[in-house]
Amino acid sequence: MPRRLPENTRNSDKRLGRSSGPRFTSGFSHFPPVKEGDEIIVFIDDIGSRGDGVARVGGFLIFVPDSKTGERIRVRISEVSRTFAVAERIE
Repeated sequence: MPRRLPENTRNSDKRLGRSSGPRFTSGFSHFPPVKEGDEIIVFIDDIGSRGDGVARVGGFLIFVPDSKTGERIRVRISEVSRTFAVAERIE
């Protein structure tokens, strides 16, 4: 004999797998924490697949060419995307 569903879910109009709740975010808000032209000091904590240094500001990735792991450097943001930014070193 098939199992009966509880009364409140039997004739539901909701589609399975769809939710009106908040979506998963990767640790930062919907807007990047940096803007093009910003000058900030970052700590390079990793190296990307193309050899660029990787810094994080609140979970947001910033790629810095010609940098090494462990450096604390001043950078200028040159390009901003939804998920990452590219910065250039300021000497």
